[in-house]
Amino acid sequence: MSSSYFKIIGKNPLHGTVVPQGNKNEALPLLGALLLWEGDVILDNLPEIADVLKLMEVLRQIGVEISALDTKGSYLFQKKNPVKSDLPYELCSQLRGAVTLAGPILARTGRVFLPKPGGDKIGRRRMDTHLLALEALGAKIEVFPDGYMITADRLVGKDILLDEASVTATENAVMAAVYAEGITTIRNAASEPHVQGLCRFLIAAGAKIEGVGTNQLTITGVSSLKSPPGGLRHRIGSDYLEIGSFISLAAVTGGEIHITDVNPEDIRMIRMVYSRLGIEVRPTENGILVPSDQKMEIIPDYHGATPKIDDAPWPGFPADMTSVALVTATQCKGTVLIHEKLFESRLFFVDNIIAMGAQIILCDPHRAIVIGANRLYGQRVASPDIRAGMAMIIAALCAEGQSEIHNIVQIDRGFESIDTRLRSLGAQIERVSD
Repeated sequence: MSSSYFKIIGKNPLHGTVVPQGNKNEALPLLGALLLWEGDVILDNLPEIADVLKLMEVLRQIGVEISALDTKGSYLFQKKNPVKSDLPYELCSQLRGAVTLAGPILARTGRVFLPKPGGDKIGRRRMDTHLLALEALGAKIEVFPDGYMITADRLVGKDILLDEASVTATENAVMAAVYAEGITTIRNAASEPHVQGLCRFLIAAGAKIEGVGTNQLTITGVSSLKSPPGGLRHRIGSDYLEIGSFISLAAVTGGEIHITDVNPEDIRMIRMVYSRLGIEVRPTENGILVPSDQKMEIIPDYHGATPKIDDAPWPGFPADMTSVALVTATQCKGTVLIHEKLFESRLFFVDNIIAMGAQIILCDPHRAIVIGANRLYGQRVASPDIRAGMAMIIAALCAEGQSEIHNIVQIDRGFESIDTRLRSLGAQIERVSD
């Protein structure tokens, strides 16, 4: 594990053009989905981040041959050997994304042992929704201290109501249902852009999925999937969470950034929330421009009430953007309530931002009141998770003086070469080895 840290000197406006990386949350389930058939698959715009590279190593260890192509982020996946049911424990236990292997391996082999997944330290991340959905399709679940044995002689389509609109549970259920006998209906399904990307990927291989983009998916089981002649090629969409982060970086540093390769539909709610913080973006021919003339003033609700930014299932504000929104609000005049409903530990990172000079009242594990605008000062902090890490980078880049961000292995899990790309925009950020 890397012991490097970021050394950052703030107060430099960022300027230039940036291309967002591929969507991490689309890439991970696609790597699981390609196990559902034997044909060749090419994935383009694959983000070369720690989580994706680790999951690719898992695939290699269970029989997938992977070759990098000439274009950066493009890889050929060839499945010449039968898929193995036994996942490498050490790798999978470090990686939350490994959970998306359960559905496809179960569908292909009738058996999978899923190690308890790792990932961010943001509170309990329950597996129940995954297991209940697979159980509804006919799987038997045995719970062990270190993971779950999932078996099924056959999978049969059912009408499933998910107890929460979990993204990865929806993805697992869809991938298992593709090979289930009959029709499966998934209600209260997640419908984020990366879930849609997975469904389109499977449809291209012959899956029958209706309702893509809604909270009700209907899957008619098929006996096989296959790549079209010449193989299946799929381009992963841009990471709209990273796009939201770059909008913040431009605004809080007083810079101007042009972000290319943006799907406007993916960032509608992000733009709406930013507009309530006095931050606007302008559409361009191939992306968006974050201009330097931002108001940076929180707009109160009617009658002067304190506004609230809260996360919700798609198309609501993404939970993974709440850390970034909170830090952004510290640079905006006014008061706002941040309400993160999903994870009980995600907001605990705010102690670090308070130490930098922010006026934040942590009401409880899920709610924080931000009173801005604040002058921040450089500090030594450590990142507990991917999104808090990006929020800390944003805080450091608008702070006076020098900051150090430690435990950046968490940041590298979700953001590809973020220090290099930020330097190209004029940021003073350096990766230092201890």
